[in-house]
Parts: sequence; C-alpha cells; structure tokens
Amino acid sequence: MPVIAVLGTMDTKAEELGYVAAEIRRLGHEPLLVDVGTGGPPGIVAGISREAVAAASGIDFAALVARQDRGECVAAMAAAAAAFVPRLAREARIDGILALGGGGGTAIGTAAMRALPIGFPKLMVSTLATGNTAAYVGGRDIVMFPSIVDVCGLNRILRLLLSRAAGAICGMVAQRPAPEHQDRPVIVASMFGNTTACVTAARAILEQAGYEVLVFHATGAGGKTMEALIESGLASGVLDVTTTEWADELVGGILSAGKTRLDAAQQAALPAVIAPGCLDMVNFGEPASVPARFAGRRFYRHNPQVTLMRTTCAECAELGRILAEKINAYWAPTTILFPAKGLSAIGEPGQPFWDPDADAALLAALQRNLHQDVPLVVLDVSINDPSFAEACAGALLANIRANEAEQLPAERTAGVPETRAWSTPGCMRPDQGRFG
Repeated sequence: MPVIAVLGTMDTKAEELGYVAAEIRRLGHEPLLVDVGTGGPPGIVAGISREAVAAASGIDFAALVARQDRGECVAAMAAAAAAFVPRLAREARIDGILALGGGGGTAIGTAAMRALPIGFPKLMVSTLATGNTAAYVGGRDIVMFPSIVDVCGLNRILRLLLSRAAGAICGMVAQRPAPEHQDRPVIVASMFGNTTACVTAARAILEQAGYEVLVFHATGAGGKTMEALIESGLASGVLDVTTTEWADELVGGILSAGKTRLDAAQQAALPAVIAPGCLDMVNFGEPASVPARFAGRRFYRHNPQVTLMRTTCAECAELGRILAEKINAYWAPTTILFPAKGLSAIGEPGQPFWDPDADAALLAALQRNLHQDVPLVVLDVSINDPSFAEACAGALLANIRANEAEQLPAERTAGVPETRAWSTPGCMRPDQGRFG
C-alpha cells in the first residue's frame, strides 16, 4: 500500500492533520504522521516523533525548545525535516508527502519538499499559497494548495479543502508516467528570446543524435529550476548558452537566479558547454521601474512590460571573472564558446546593444581568469548564427563522449555523493550525477 507522509506541527495542527490522514486512509493509502512541532505536547500520536526528526540534524531537541525562541525553532526543524524526509524516501518508506500549516508549517514543510527529487509527489496546504511562493517552492515541483481559511480548527471550508488535498496527493502517488520516450538521455539547455535561434538549431542536432533536450527560459525561476533538475540526476549534459541571469544578479535586475547559478553542473560533474548568451543585458519591468541610479544608460524596450539595459565594460569584465571562477571548479569536460560578433539577437553589429568594447572586456576577463585546461573557443560569428549552434552541439556531444570514456583520479571524486535509489518510479535523484 502506498505510504504518504503527513507532516506538520502536532501541537497546534493535530485535529487538521488527523483529519487529512483519515481521508488518505479512506482513499486506500497509508498515512505516516511526521511531527515537527516544538510547542506543547502533541495532540495526536505520530508515526515519527519530533525528537526523531530533530536528531536527523544532530539537534538537541530539549535544549532547542527550552530557549523558547519560535523563529529559531522553525529554522531548526526546517533544516531537520530537509535532512530526515529524504531519508524516508531513499529507504522506500514513503511514496509522497503532504504538509499543512501557516507561516511556520509552510517553511518547515516546503524545506523538506525542496530536498526531495523532482517527480516525487509533494503537496503543501498553506495559508500562504495565494501570495509570492517563490521562496517556498524554489526550483522544485511543489504543489501549493491554498487553505482559503486559516488552518485553525476544522470547519466546512477546511474539511472540503483537506479532503480535496488528500485526493490530490493520492492521485499524484498513484499516477505513473507513460514509459515512451523515457529511454533517451537528457540534455538541459538555457534559452532567452534573444538566443532562441541558437538553442533551437542546437536542439535539433542533439535530438538527431538521440538526446531529449529540456529547454529552460532564463528568467530567474527558469535558471533555478534548471539547476534543480541538474542536481536531480536526470541530465547527461548541459547546454548552458544563456547565462544572462548572472547579469541580473550582478547589476540588480529582476531576473536573477541567485549566486548559485552555474553551480549544479559542477556538483553533478556533468559535461557542459557554456556561452555568455545575453550577458549584454539586464532585465527590468516597464520603463518607470528602472532604478534612478541607472539614468543615462543604454536601454531597449523589449515589450511594454520588459526594459533591457546594456551591460558596461566594467560589468562585463566582472561577469567574465565570475563565469571563469564557476567553470574552473567543473570536474567533467567543459567547453566555453564565445560569439565575437554578438551575445544576443540585439547585440549583433547594427543592433541596439552592439558594443564590441564591452564584449571584448568580457572575453578578456574569461581569458585572464580561466584555468589553462578549460577550452575557450572564440568564433567570429553572432550567437544566433547557425555555425555557432553547430559548434555548441558538437562540443557538447564530444564532451559527453569524453566524459563516458574518462576515468578521473580518486582524489577528484572526493566528496561526490554516493548513488541513492529513490523509491518512486520516474523521480529524479538530487545527487545522481557523473559518478552516480
């Protein structure tokens, strides 16, 4: 019988958690109550106690609650749940997870869910589900289910919604993806409107070579999701030709993917091709949203809701240093391709963002900071020229072949996580990579 973890604070949400557990049992699945409360005694007997969850992270639970700091308790139990719940999945003790709560419960529940692989069923019933959920969902496939009313005692609205939530998680656990097309190895790629021609042409070549290509829109959330999928272990290679999110992170645009962008390929030890696609632009909303400190800069109105700003020589030089620092840490075969005639569709000669000095500053920083054993190939074409796409696809296929043939010395594999067997068919392990 499929088992679904039902996670929450059983000192404050015992009645609601008990109800949803009963609904899951009524639908033919087995609930496993996981207590993450830190207040008074639990109001319902849990299958896994709060002390057991805390111990997963080496937390002295008694000392934690004795300090009576709610914020510290929530943060500690979120970290503990993120360590404990994936262990349940790895040991095939659960097939899905449902959590419910307000602010604290949502923080703890989604922390556990973000530590689970993509494809593992996750549902969060939350009072916060109608707001900005980016911090809770991250790059994972977490379903946020609005509670509508506060999770504070059962009533006609909450009973209805918790019953629906139970049905949703049971359906997610029961559903298995169709087997067709799942035998092809996967390549992930980053794309923007200004690099669409490049990625589309490269994708066709890679698909003809037998790969399935998953394309992510480099809009901040897209980059985070791509990084999470790389971590999951599904991918065999990375075609990261649109690294524009780093321009937003550095300069202060609205589409940053955070400082860990470009880290996942290193952690998973995947072969990669990297290009500085759209590092010539920073993204803002409508013109009135551009901060006053950027007055006098070069802008391009992409559409009524998107205003692009050209990166300067100094910004490009720093972006080159950052990319080099990230790529120097890669373990698997990696190639950087640089399009000397433009980093985007609007960065080509004659287009609004053509700035050979800024592009040259980016290239010089890459050359100055890259390790000598990292190939840097400069092509005298724009990023959307068909020959650049062909070069990207060819370099990635060569790197994948080299990665399959190469045996790295033991000292370079130190710290790479061991392979773990996840229980749910079709889910993607967050630690499976080159050495998995």
